[in-house]
Amino acid sequence: MSKKYLNVGVIGCGMISDWYFRAAKRFKQIRIVGCADLKHVLAEKQGAEYQIPVRTPEEIYNDPQVDVILNLTPPKAHCAVLKRALEAGKHAYTEKPLGVDLDEAREVLELAREKNLYLGCAPDTFLGGGHQTMRKLLDDNWIGKPLAGTVVCLGRGPEKWEHAPAFYTKGAGPMLDIGPYFISQLINLLGPAKYVTAAVTRGADRRAGGDDTVPRIYPVTVPTHQSGIIEFASGVQITMINSYEVFAPSRHPFIELYGSRGALAMFHPNYFGGKVEVFQDGYEDWKEVPPAFIYNSDARSIGLADMIESILTGKPARASGDLAYHALEIMLGFEKSAESGCRIELKSTCSRPEAMLPVMDDGCINTISLLDE
Repeated sequence: MSKKYLNVGVIGCGMISDWYFRAAKRFKQIRIVGCADLKHVLAEKQGAEYQIPVRTPEEIYNDPQVDVILNLTPPKAHCAVLKRALEAGKHAYTEKPLGVDLDEAREVLELAREKNLYLGCAPDTFLGGGHQTMRKLLDDNWIGKPLAGTVVCLGRGPEKWEHAPAFYTKGAGPMLDIGPYFISQLINLLGPAKYVTAAVTRGADRRAGGDDTVPRIYPVTVPTHQSGIIEFASGVQITMINSYEVFAPSRHPFIELYGSRGALAMFHPNYFGGKVEVFQDGYEDWKEVPPAFIYNSDARSIGLADMIESILTGKPARASGDLAYHALEIMLGFEKSAESGCRIELKSTCSRPEAMLPVMDDGCINTISLLDE
């Protein structure tokens, strides 16, 4: 096999696209051949900034030279764009979450299987150096058998942002906005989950934004504080609190895992790298562990690069549609459990993604990227 890259067309040129366009330059697997947005002015701006041909969405869907469509549209449009991409015979990779409705997301997953096409989904931060260091410590038995853990993400949310209203309606809130980073890392560490038991609440029906927020006063239609227990198939119990209702800076570690011989703690999983700490029986205090992997910053295209390598080699992708669908069911399970007052048994599952290789050359993921183009 001689081909080392695939051609990528981008649908959606909003604020997140900057992160992808910048990071994509690190990976030879990705060749961006066009960008489009329903707001054509956004596509023109990004095309000029990153020297990418500006196209219409239909031109990207219909171009036989486009192998993969990168979907960077708002969450409510994810499933519609993914369906259109798959129906056009393209592999597809989307920003998180996979969708905002479980039935729609399931249809996308089934369509990808029917078409024998790859479907991938952010976040890919769990492929970063800090996350994979945490994974290696766990796999190398530094804390013994994992038993339990905590996930705590507290704050006020993006309430003063220009686009703040979109974060307080269906498809967002703290769970679908921030939750994917935590849940994907938990699946990376612990494998699939089995049950969710939760309670949710909303602090107010309206919020006041900042000077640039439109509208200035906007409705809140989703839970803004969610807490519960995720039980993993391995038996590990994770207590999770995710909130946009806390004014004070949190003093809690973002993720802690407790095992039979010690504990692990890590940084906010929205980032690729950060402080990872271990505590073992006999220690007097936590000890910081240096990163054992590269990609500790600015790698928000690594999941797409990994999926392209997987397409070219016939391997499973790490940031897969199956993982994203399972993560979505876990996240939506919080509100479902709260509404029913019951412990929810999850219907989906996924494989624990393969650990990253400790490559040292920037742009490398597996073996294919070690070769010259």
